[in-house]
Amino acid sequence: MRPILLKGHERSITYVDYNYDGDLLFTASKDNVPTVWSATTGERIGTYNGHQGAVWDLDCNKFSTHLLTASADATCKMWNVETGEEVQTFKHRGPVRGVAWGEGSQCFATISDPFMDAVAMISIYDCPLDSSPESWSQAPRLEIELPKENAVKATNLVFLNLNEALFVTFDDGSIRLYDVVNGKVLNMITPHTKKINNVSFNREKTLFITSSVDTTAKLYDVVKLEHLKTYKTDRPVNDAVISPNKEHILLGGGQDAMSVTTTSGKAGKFETKFFHLVYETEFGVVKGHFGPINALAINPDGRSYASGAEDGYIRLHFFDQSYINMKDPVPDAPTEEAN
Repeated sequence: MRPILLKGHERSITYVDYNYDGDLLFTASKDNVPTVWSATTGERIGTYNGHQGAVWDLDCNKFSTHLLTASADATCKMWNVETGEEVQTFKHRGPVRGVAWGEGSQCFATISDPFMDAVAMISIYDCPLDSSPESWSQAPRLEIELPKENAVKATNLVFLNLNEALFVTFDDGSIRLYDVVNGKVLNMITPHTKKINNVSFNREKTLFITSSVDTTAKLYDVVKLEHLKTYKTDRPVNDAVISPNKEHILLGGGQDAMSVTTTSGKAGKFETKFFHLVYETEFGVVKGHFGPINALAINPDGRSYASGAEDGYIRLHFFDQSYINMKDPVPDAPTEEAN
């Protein structure tokens, strides 16, 4: 599996994501210039210029018409995917840590960090499809304040199916579900003892996997919030994704970025690990990065994946035919021995 190396960012990668159709790859970095690439050739298609700070998160709507970006410059910007034009800027009181489109792309939500007197905030905006983006209100429909006394920061957010709830992860290892109408907490669990770096869902949003500084990734059922599996490593896990057509989990991480310069790539453990979803066993690694892997994304067709790291590179991997044809190591049913 020979990867394509994508070098278009000047600083470390913070987020990578495919669009719904899997033909575009969007990347974010601390260098304030979100970028879009061809997911098949690795060619850089264009950039979205306008942020004044690191870009922490991005999300493309299902129709691949508009892109949302969350930045440390205390803004969330909406872009025209095709032209790269800035459509709207949504100002916040603190650095914007995450952004997510709702199901149907008629609303979106952001999370912002506390800053000076401003508390951490979850904001929900309406963007009706029957009106032009320029006419959408810059004021949020709902703001949910995160109490200062708890001193927790939200790290990721996702709308659940039918926008029934807003799924938010925190740096204390907890997950909370919020009502999107009144902002009340519907449920709360604490899967991890340390910060949850990222969360990923399968395509149907029936399963989710969390990745944490506590060196584990955990698989949960969405409806019951029931813990199903744990994938243990010897390093902080920065991201984990679920394969759409195999019972496989991809994990990425590595030692803390602060001490990377004193450690070789081998010792720093900067490879992507492959685990079996059911058996929780590691069966492969893909090496190559010279810094912790900060972000992973797998193509919706399951035939390729992208990894972004502290070294500023995105590596676009296309699975070999041997992997695509690989069968489950355990047979579906026991075979009877011949007499």
